[in-house]
Amino acid sequence: MVLVYIDQAEKQIKKSAFEVLSYGSALAKQLGCAAEALVLGSVNDDLAGLGKYGITKVHQIANEAVQHFDAKVYTQVIAAAAQKAGATVVIFAHSINGKAIAPAVAVKLGAGIVTGASALPKTDAGFVVTKTVFSGKAFASIQIETPIKVIALNQNSFGVFTQDGNATVEAIDVAIPSPSIKITATELIKGEIPLTEATIVVSAGRGLKGPENWGMIETLAKTLGAATACSRPVSDSDWRPHHEHVGQTGLQIAPNLYIAVGISGAIQHLAGVNRSKTIVVINKDPEAPFFKAADYGVIGDAFEIVPALNEAILKSKAGA
Repeated sequence: MVLVYIDQAEKQIKKSAFEVLSYGSALAKQLGCAAEALVLGSVNDDLAGLGKYGITKVHQIANEAVQHFDAKVYTQVIAAAAQKAGATVVIFAHSINGKAIAPAVAVKLGAGIVTGASALPKTDAGFVVTKTVFSGKAFASIQIETPIKVIALNQNSFGVFTQDGNATVEAIDVAIPSPSIKITATELIKGEIPLTEATIVVSAGRGLKGPENWGMIETLAKTLGAATACSRPVSDSDWRPHHEHVGQTGLQIAPNLYIAVGISGAIQHLAGVNRSKTIVVINKDPEAPFFKAADYGVIGDAFEIVPALNEAILKSKAGA
């Protein structure tokens, strides 16, 4: 059986979970077994409706003790649930939470693991998983030979697929260890699209010259329904909050569209965004390294191009 871990926050299933459910369902079909899911805590979403992603059953632990993410507690609970459900493959999203718990769950289960998977395993002669390596510049094929296997899927690498069907929802009873940390306060960022969930991201760098010029980036993002991001020098200079920093030492994202404004495109920044489906670069320096990675490039002054682009998009929306 293939077991898919459903990540949730604030009682809402994260967008990345739907792709992982589709992936787990496709893998189960390939292996000739069932695909089931596991969710920790209470959620407001219709769990039975998740059957449209191809799973037949959702195991839920609706206990307040697992409502909030705790890597140590989640590791033990997920491993115990996987063993009790009889899972032979456990699937995670290769997200911030997934990176924290997938390797630890693999250790608990004595399982081989591949993180950053980019495609379905090849199962005609073994169990071979393809993953990205060297910051997305190459691929590696890794064979897992253990009886139980753990896979963490790269965001936006497989897609979301739906069909008709409903899943049964059942409680699963496993021991929940006492947490080693205590949450005393939570500060939520309101009114923003989380970078890791965004399909469109508008990002900017030192080419904007200062934080006072960020208004046009926020305006364009609002017009596109996008999240905003920045390069590391920008967040280090306190022009923008650190949670917007994308790159090798920041968040790694894979939106459908990434618009980079005034960013030179150093290799450290590319490592965080090179899995984007489409990259658009706006820079007045024709020699900027980012143009080599771009699908589309605009050479010119961002202070002229960005407002003009925003105006054109608004006119296009009005015409539609």
